[in-house]
Amino acid sequence: MRVLHVAKVTGIAGAENHLLALLPALRALGVDAEVVLLQEPGRPVAQLVRAFLAAGVPTFELAINMDLDPWLVGRLARLVRSRGAHAVHTHGVHADLYGRLCLQGLDGVLLLQTRHNDDRFRRLWIMRLLNQWLARRCVRIVAISDAVREFVCAVEGIPPRKVERIYYGLDAAPAPQNVVDLRTELGWAGAPLIGFVGRLTGQKGVDVLLNAFAIVHRALPTARLLLIGDGPQRAALAALAGGLQISAAVHFAGWREDARAQMAALNVLAIASRWEGFGLVTLEAMQAGVAVVASRVSALPEIVLDGETGLLVPAANAAKLAAALLALLQDPQRAMQLGENGRLRAAQLFTVKQMAVQHAALYLSLAAPAAAAGRAGK
Repeated sequence: MRVLHVAKVTGIAGAENHLLALLPALRALGVDAEVVLLQEPGRPVAQLVRAFLAAGVPTFELAINMDLDPWLVGRLARLVRSRGAHAVHTHGVHADLYGRLCLQGLDGVLLLQTRHNDDRFRRLWIMRLLNQWLARRCVRIVAISDAVREFVCAVEGIPPRKVERIYYGLDAAPAPQNVVDLRTELGWAGAPLIGFVGRLTGQKGVDVLLNAFAIVHRALPTARLLLIGDGPQRAALAALAGGLQISAAVHFAGWREDARAQMAALNVLAIASRWEGFGLVTLEAMQAGVAVVASRVSALPEIVLDGETGLLVPAANAAKLAAALLALLQDPQRAMQLGENGRLRAAQLFTVKQMAVQHAALYLSLAAPAAAAGRAGK
């Protein structure tokens, strides 16, 4: 069965890393998974293309010239036909829209979507109407967590029978080779180290984290904060760190290919998100045996068990976040135990194999009735 996954991409973040893990695993199970990357002119994601090709995933690049690009419909439709796809599986609102439009007249091709987040813009009435229209052609919507599934049904108004939860999966990273020791490079060897990995956007709550760290730093002046990632709020966040007089204890590292390897050097990973569809970085930290302090929002309580694999705090509450971070920095043994518990939980419940097997089973369960209907119509 050939499944064409479609996603608009501008970098490598949660959804892209999800596809990099899922598609090779599906191919290993006999599902002919391929990927179509919609890219804006002038913003190619060559690193992502190379990663898919290195993993043995047939990869196709199509330009998307604007949010509404009527020419893309025909280009995508021709690709679907030429590849002989049995199903199109879309990721993100742009792919959802063009995935439905390109299947006009291709009634025998199944359409699926994956919801990777409970983004706030999806609450707008126009988006609810759009998503309901897009969902009519879908045979199934995959939600990456129970929280996202509830959002899709309750907020977007999608019938529950159409929505199936399949958790993200992630396998332990191979032992890193020739990784730069950032602690030593920054002169932070031995310092209590808090880390953040992700996009510097309002959703991720890095402003809250900086305010919390200012409290931590006053109580524990040797503490340091490492921010790995980039985004539109970087300049504003750097200014905030300056205003809080913590710039010397905070390092903005930008995007790093060795981000996952750097996690092992952290004492605690902070996830201050205001909302979060899943939070793949949470699994990365757990697999590295690093304790997590996270907001009690969306899917994060499904991953982090409060007091067992990490600590949960109210979102947008710098004082509570600071107290939790400080508690673990001042009790390294507890932090290490939470990290080990997290490593075991990740290995038991959130593996790539489990994720791929569930997707493959879903495709096959949907393909059988479609094939039967096709034979009946002949």
